[in-house]
Amino acid sequence: MSIFKPTTLVSTITFAMSVSSVSHANLSSTELDPIVVTASKIEEKSSQVPAHITIISKDEIEKNPTLNLSDVLQKDASIYIKQNGGLGQVTDLSLRGGRTGATLLLKNGARLNTQNSFGPVAPEFIDLTDINQIEILKGPASVQYGSDAISGVINLISKTPAKSDINLTGIYGENSTYKSIINANYVDASGFYAQVGGQRLESDGTRILSSQKKNDKAGFDQKGYHAKFGYKNNALDTSLAIDENQGINNYLDYNAGTNTAKRDFKNQLINWLASYQFNPDVKINVRYSNIKNISESTDTDWNSQLSTSHYNTETNEGDLNAVWKFTAHQNILVGITDSKSKYDASSSPEAVRTINTTGYYLQHQYQNNGFNTQAGIRLEDNDWFGQHTVGQLAARYQLLPLTSVYANIGTAFKAPTLENLYGSYGNTFYSNPNLKPEESTAYEIGLDQKLDYGLSAYISAYSTYVKNMISLGKIDGKTTYININKATIQGAEVGFKWSHDSLFANAEYAYTKAENKATQLDAAYRPRQTYTLTAGYDDGIYGVNAALISRSKANTSAANIKISGYATIDLNAFWNVSQNVKIFTNIQNIGDIQNIVVNDYGSEYINGGRQASIGITLHY
Repeated sequence: MSIFKPTTLVSTITFAMSVSSVSHANLSSTELDPIVVTASKIEEKSSQVPAHITIISKDEIEKNPTLNLSDVLQKDASIYIKQNGGLGQVTDLSLRGGRTGATLLLKNGARLNTQNSFGPVAPEFIDLTDINQIEILKGPASVQYGSDAISGVINLISKTPAKSDINLTGIYGENSTYKSIINANYVDASGFYAQVGGQRLESDGTRILSSQKKNDKAGFDQKGYHAKFGYKNNALDTSLAIDENQGINNYLDYNAGTNTAKRDFKNQLINWLASYQFNPDVKINVRYSNIKNISESTDTDWNSQLSTSHYNTETNEGDLNAVWKFTAHQNILVGITDSKSKYDASSSPEAVRTINTTGYYLQHQYQNNGFNTQAGIRLEDNDWFGQHTVGQLAARYQLLPLTSVYANIGTAFKAPTLENLYGSYGNTFYSNPNLKPEESTAYEIGLDQKLDYGLSAYISAYSTYVKNMISLGKIDGKTTYININKATIQGAEVGFKWSHDSLFANAEYAYTKAENKATQLDAAYRPRQTYTLTAGYDDGIYGVNAALISRSKANTSAANIKISGYATIDLNAFWNVSQNVKIFTNIQNIGDIQNIVVNDYGSEYINGGRQASIGITLHY
């Protein structure tokens, strides 16, 4: 096989751009102030939300279709992804310094966090082929969503077809990486629509440890499909969707010292959504979701014998709410969420564990003359810990025509998972059925400012106090999950956006200090400082941009060992040859920086280095 040369590809596309005509792309008001639903479960303009919310658009996602959720989220300065190696390797997600599991991951409102250990379904296994927009709400949201929304919520919003068409995409990249995508949409004048699609990705992957040779690679193979059928008229809006992603990834067999361990995974979501507008003032919304996550791993045990383990979870969740606009400027949202989860793990003493929880929530909004408020309360009734109440109070004020300020305070909680309560790992780690739920109180203030010459800026500061944090510790000399006393997370974020004609730039800086109050040490894998910068040119026909991600050093889980800071640069370019043909290229980590990203007990995991690719999309 010939060696892929990204420099030749970039030169070719640059030349093609230089000899064709240019037209300017105009941003619509919707793109400048997108509609979001995550903050309040009600559609509203992002500029009205009394909190910090970031939107990753469809255009940004489609720049590099090989990227999974972990890759895309890392470009937000407030998010840190700890990944044990390159493509397809296990990741942990930290939003604003919170640990994995303190961030709630949703897809169209359906909860993707599982009962396996701490966090959501592994984000490295989530494909974005059918995603239209990613909404990142920063700050507590347990009033709307219950458990896990301490640091914030990441909501994946799927595409809804606007016209009948077919799209085909093919990609080839380094490390024998291939991806193919097909999507077909049908839209009827009566209001009915349908969407089906599928994708397949294969890669030889990269090495995992810094001590391995470069040809000691860990492969990744995944495929998936999605289908969505819906109907919409003036009063009724309903859809039924199913999507599934499954595959195999090789990872480090710790006892054998080779990348021969295998993980078979499958995640599936069936989601039914419906809303009915009874009259201009009353709207009913309903959702039913079935979420399955299946994982089976094979590696060697301490006796060098093959060993298999599985972690299978399933959740059935229903949500029913009503919105009543009882005055011209006020509305009330009242709802109930019922969730039933089960956990089947080879590590569990019992074959299957189950847990049920029901949440009752009430929310009030006021919006008038640039003054927007949101207040809410939720009562959670859980099989295990009983009843728990959280609340929220937030406001945004348009101080000047180009200046708005906001402040909010909220409490949130995270319930222990069934793995925390009942699972066990061999004879080393024992779970603890006496765990308490984590509880937090968070405060935030912020300012959004529009300036001259296409420039806008924001600044925010926050402080989160968490008690009863769940962590590994010892009870009577045995390692187990325990509730530690307290942790504090304090931080600030500053960002600038600029656009002029076809030029644009976006810079962000995030400072986070996550500290265990008992040890007075920074939490492991929480770099205090992150810088991101994206700049480029996009006229709708041609586009080229560069993205910088830079992070400071951080503590590790190994005593007295830190990982150094690093910086990587990604490049993207595209050319819409015609309305039917688009070619594009991407180079992740153009400098091939292979830095240590995890250092656990002497094992140095490194990132995947450079990944260059070229692709074409055909649209009919």
